[in-house]
Amino acid sequence: MASNNSGRNRTLVPEAKQGLNRLKTEVASEIGLQDYESQDKGNLSSRQNGSVGGYMVKHMIENYEQGLK
Repeated sequence: MASNNSGRNRTLVPEAKQGLNRLKTEVASEIGLQDYESQDKGNLSSRQNGSVGGYMVKHMIENYEQGLK
């Protein structure tokens, strides 16, 4: 049975895209990946690319929790 991936990687809130890109660049810089936005992501390891996403989620959770206090 074929899966339908048409809904994946779709921007649900277009207004948030710029902020997420800024966060991605900041996180990449924090973990030592300079010029992340202009790099060919295929030349980076899965670990490097995954670290950026993982740290983005960590930052978003921390910010959300700060807002709850």
